[in-house]
Amino acid sequence: MSGLVAPVNRIIPFSAVDGPGNRTAVFLQGCNIDCKYCHNPETRALCIHCGMCVRKCPTGALQLVEGKVHFEPAKCVACDTCIKTCTHDASPRVLWMTVEEVITEIKKQIPFIRGITVSGGECTLYPEFLTALFSECKKLGLHTLIDSNGMVDLGVYPELLSVTDGVMLDIKAFSEKDHVMVTGFTNNQVLKNAAFLAKCGKLYEIRTVVVRELFDPAGVIESIAEYLCAYMDISMLRYKLIAYRPFGVREQYQTYESPDVSYMEQLKDIAIQVGFQEVIII
Repeated sequence: MSGLVAPVNRIIPFSAVDGPGNRTAVFLQGCNIDCKYCHNPETRALCIHCGMCVRKCPTGALQLVEGKVHFEPAKCVACDTCIKTCTHDASPRVLWMTVEEVITEIKKQIPFIRGITVSGGECTLYPEFLTALFSECKKLGLHTLIDSNGMVDLGVYPELLSVTDGVMLDIKAFSEKDHVMVTGFTNNQVLKNAAFLAKCGKLYEIRTVVVRELFDPAGVIESIAEYLCAYMDISMLRYKLIAYRPFGVREQYQTYESPDVSYMEQLKDIAIQVGFQEVIII
């Protein structure tokens, strides 16, 4: 196997919400955009070893060793004090793991899982690691999914796509202006990835988080649906509409309102009217 390593924020042994069937979900650290409603802000950046979390850790699971924060998992009680203390959107509990080490963790769940999903942060920042990991997963007969914000050009990684069964792609907004408002970046690459993946049958699911204060959700969803419906003949696409919730969001962005069920149903009807057959609300 490869000697490649990647920063792993956490591994969830069993998940029923990260793709079809029961799955192991692997979250890699680091992201290339800045979503205002990010629900995992502690996965955005790598630790800068400032040591603030070390002084706050109640169990001594964190220590400064030669100027670097050292994490001892056996002492950790998952109280999240370190994450709440960090002002850099990072986590000191990240472990740089090899493909072999991640596979060892995944094997503990076999035969009780159908596959794995790798998320983040943004997992496509580590394409070589993903390729090696998925190659080993395929040998184990596991289904493989990428959970991505679409900001990395997946068309230049054919080896990765050859061992990837599908991509769960966030389309956070349709217009460039709205996408910049939500993430700080344009969405040209996201839409390019969406079309490319749909054409080659690798687009498993698209998702949009509904935040009425940031954009017009009805207009965004209608535009996204119209953009992708042309590819329905290639493979059935699933559209997941996600109601914004303030849980885990950075404090300055917790004032947005959660859309009610009736409004989410209206948005679902829009996507269906445009051509989507499978629309899920969560």
